[in-house]
Amino acid sequence: MMRTLISFILMLWLKLLAKCFYTLKLEWIGPIKNDFSQIRLIIFLNHTSLYEPIYADAAPVSFLYQMAKKMVAPAADVTMNRPLVGLFFKLLGPKFVPITRKRDKTWFHFLKLIKERHIILILPEGRMMRGNGLDKHGKPMDVRSGVAEILEQMDDGRVMIAYSGGLHHVQHPGQFFPRVFKKIAMNIEIMEISAYKNQFEQTTGIPFRKAVVADLNHRLKTNCPKL
Repeated sequence: MMRTLISFILMLWLKLLAKCFYTLKLEWIGPIKNDFSQIRLIIFLNHTSLYEPIYADAAPVSFLYQMAKKMVAPAADVTMNRPLVGLFFKLLGPKFVPITRKRDKTWFHFLKLIKERHIILILPEGRMMRGNGLDKHGKPMDVRSGVAEILEQMDDGRVMIAYSGGLHHVQHPGQFFPRVFKKIAMNIEIMEISAYKNQFEQTTGIPFRKAVVADLNHRLKTNCPKL
């Protein structure tokens, strides 16, 4: 209970800071709007900065409390092992699970934590975009198949896809202090998990995981807002 309370207070603090120092432009995609109930999976696309928790401003307080109680998320072990950043994320979400970004025992341990009462948060690109539009190894950013493995274990509830407009103008990798009084943007799309998965049954000849990755890569390129 204490860990949930600490996480919730920190999320409220982030929401307040975001309201004070940033102007959020929020747009909705699809028929489900302003309804954060029944969400079991959050897919965050366009990972550009460790300051993305300021997008907490997009969520109502009631949903932030649910996140504090139920959120489970994989996080890069190199990030979680950093002294200050790692401590911040451990306080923000008591169930951030360190993974190596490989399909090894750390990933399978995370998959075992997917239960009905949890809200799963994933950044499916698996790494952070640098200022040149590539990852730190100079490779193009794209969605990895891990998110499809999560979807395979879910049949009910809703999936929320959060399309980030990017935060390089606020804080880019390697920059410690963020810039303030900037505009930030996010598009949100909410769908029934069953309806989202059923569309791939009609994609004959393409394995489910490959079809999900292709769909999310397309959404990443077309639905992220432009400031």
